[in-house]
Amino acid sequence: MQSRVKWVEDMTFLGQSSSGHSVVMDGNGGDKAPSPMELVLIAAGGCSSVDVVSGLKAQAQNIVGCEVQISAQRREQAPRLFTQANLHFVVSGFDLEESVVANVVADSLEKYCSVCLMLGKGVELTHSYEVISA
Repeated sequence: MQSRVKWVEDMTFLGQSSSGHSVVMDGNGGDKAPSPMELVLIAAGGCSSVDVVSGLKAQAQNIVGCEVQISAQRREQAPRLFTQANLHFVVSGFDLEESVVANVVADSLEKYCSVCLMLGKGVELTHSYEVISA
């Protein structure tokens, strides 16, 4: 896997993936586009959402929606690393088994999500969920 980041102007950068996609990043704290640190949180949410949706489908759960709300805290001094992050999943569907949702969400963050596992080395990473009947 390869990627590249190109400086565009001021503190704006263009990230390009090996799959041919691009994302704009803003080094001014998200003034014009997501900051690189915001993209790290989005990547964690996206990666773990893939695990949760596919895991629930594999468990024959009738899922119709999944959203993850991510909150995080960073150190005040440089380097401004994340110190804590919580991924709160809101899962909706028909006749969802809460214990299955709980297990799939936990397994994503503790066993399968590559981004969360990398963050978990230095970040207190927690999760929560709620089940909404569709």
